[in-house]
Amino acid sequence: MHGIPFADLHVQEIVERQSKNLAREDPCEKPQFHPKFLAEAYERCRDICAEYAKTFYLGTLLMTKERQKAIWAIYVWCRRTDELVDGPNAGHMSSTVLNGWEDRLQDIFNGRPYDMLDAALTDTVFKFPLDIKSFRDMIEGMRMDTGKCRYKNFQELYLYCYYVAGTVGLMSVPVMGIAPESPVSPQTIYNAALYLGIGNQLTNILRDVGEDASRGRVYLPQDELAQFGLCDEDVFTRKVTDRWREFMKEQITRARLYFNLAEVGASQLDKASRWPVWTSLLLYRKILDAIEDNDYDNLTKRAYVGRTKKLLMLPLAYTRSLSAPSLILN
Repeated sequence: MHGIPFADLHVQEIVERQSKNLAREDPCEKPQFHPKFLAEAYERCRDICAEYAKTFYLGTLLMTKERQKAIWAIYVWCRRTDELVDGPNAGHMSSTVLNGWEDRLQDIFNGRPYDMLDAALTDTVFKFPLDIKSFRDMIEGMRMDTGKCRYKNFQELYLYCYYVAGTVGLMSVPVMGIAPESPVSPQTIYNAALYLGIGNQLTNILRDVGEDASRGRVYLPQDELAQFGLCDEDVFTRKVTDRWREFMKEQITRARLYFNLAEVGASQLDKASRWPVWTSLLLYRKILDAIEDNDYDNLTKRAYVGRTKKLLMLPLAYTRSLSAPSLILN
């Protein structure tokens, strides 16, 4: 179960496309925004990120100013996309809404933002070589989320994780930058970013099992539940048993595998980007530790990392970030 993850051909295509730093499909003249308007747009993105993604936001504070703003803008677009499915108006969501959102995305990349938050992303895509396909794939993930609340096996779950989170890793690499002295291929670095996104999403799933169950959703491989003598009813009754603990141990091991694979790319990034990426990687691992500390009770408890523990991780992340890019030895 814990071998090197298979690579879906569709995912490989995205990695190759981004690793070649392909620009937007329809390059056009950069739009001109009033500096005060743009500053306010980024401030709003920052505030949203700080409110809804505290661990992620802490990592962004370690970035350069331009990278900070870009990542905030990307985060806000991803959050707004997710809210189409999980937000207060999700009951009115339809394929028409998602199609309209995808058209709006194309307008953002063409320099025609609809509102202030869109303008922040428009400014970002004209500053960094972001490719639209990863953004479109995230929308595809939302389409999947509206019609699917069970996953037969890990292959299906992996593809979902790619669409909703692996794409974020691919979006981030052009902003983070690759170290000029990196001896590994861009393909390797993009794959590592993809694995970080997958690891983050698997961790989110394990942290939120109870919350998802309250909405009738189970983001766990059905065949693996069955292997441990478990089923959806065990999730919905929210009773932590020895079988559940053993099942969770296996799921946590898998998530950690993806974080291990992500380390390959963290030290290959531009020097100024390594500390925040290492911080994010180590903090997400701590969420897995917290699930273990709760005796694998993610059915009635939500694992979290306290502020003190987060701050204590910063020196360790900084130390890891000092490692110069080097060849990866298998």
